Amino acid sequence: MGVIPIEETHDPRPTGKLFALRWKHEHLRFAILGAILVFAISIMFVSLLQKAASKNITIIDNGVSTVITTQSSNLLGLLEEHDINVGPYDRLSLSPDDKLEEGSQIVIDRAKGVTVKADGQLATTYTTEQTVGGVISSLNIKLSDQDRINPALNSPLQEGMTVSIVRVRKEITETKYPIEFKVVQKKNEELETGKQKVVTTGKNGLVVFKTERVYEDGKLVSQEMVEKTVAQPAVHQIVAIGTKKKPEVVTLSYNGAPSAAEARTVKLNGQSVKVKRMLSNVTLTAYSADFASTGKSEGDSGFGVTSSGAVVKEGRTIAVDPRVIPIGWWVYIDGIGFRRAEDTGSAVKGKKIDVYYDSESHANKFGMKRGYKVYVIGPVKPSAD
Repeated sequence: MGVIPIEETHDPRPTGKLFALRWKHEHLRFAILGAILVFAISIMFVSLLQKAASKNITIIDNGVSTVITTQSSNLLGLLEEHDINVGPYDRLSLSPDDKLEEGSQIVIDRAKGVTVKADGQLATTYTTEQTVGGVISSLNIKLSDQDRINPALNSPLQEGMTVSIVRVRKEITETKYPIEFKVVQKKNEELETGKQKVVTTGKNGLVVFKTERVYEDGKLVSQEMVEKTVAQPAVHQIVAIGTKKKPEVVTLSYNGAPSAAEARTVKLNGQSVKVKRMLSNVTLTAYSADFASTGKSEGDSGFGVTSSGAVVKEGRTIAVDPRVIPIGWWVYIDGIGFRRAEDTGSAVKGKKIDVYYDSESHANKFGMKRGYKVYVIGPVKPSAD
């Protein structure tokens, strides 16, 4: 019988080395998967931490509102993080070290360059004020109620704007002028013709003018009379004029009766004129109907009316001393011409004549002239015939 070989009924047992290799192979995959999982969890965790550290902040920059996200904990870090420039004159609502929280609001007021002109000086300033009044107040510029500001105080500030302050000063001055009294003649039947008697002595009055003067930056720009007050009215001098007729004709003279040499016919302005007498070394002045000469203004009662009742007229009216030249008589003044005695004046005494002109300025320029010859003619003006 042959020998039958005996077959093994199962695999031979693996050795220890093979077993270790198999275990390492099987567990390496789990190790890699675990490492990937740990890394992913770490990334997720870091992301969650970053998200938790981010904040939404509102920035209002020069009136424009913007919401930004930042991880910075304070204002300085946010400005650097988002490259936001802040000028030296700009104003922030928070300090650079202030902490930021979710929903914090930051206001940036941008400074504007403004030129201010005041008190003779011109200065440029940078300000975050919103109105003209605000920048003036910030510069401690004192204003009065009369000062003029351009633009107005409530005007909004604009970049490059010029603000002008005009200093306005008003002052009231008083000027006093005398009111010369008027000589009023009244007929008196008890006095002989040619005789006069002072019944009431005249007295000068006083008028006060108040004038408002306006100065801008120290320069006078306007003046106006705002008030006129008669502090003391003038007292008229009342003179009685005799109307009682005399038995003989009396010729009025300055120093007695006219001499034969005085009562003569002379050539005046190309005419042969009979004159009653001739006055030498007569003083001439001038006046007008205006307030400075008469104390009356246009529209006042009696404005432009002489003491004789006639209305003044340039080229005709003169004021005289009735004791020297009778009222109503014509005279001839060398260099002036024919004039009629229609008015009197408190300052017109003796050989003095006040010549009427419409213009007050012309009367002032006339001044005082001495040494004139005056021919006294009579109540009728000579004619060319």
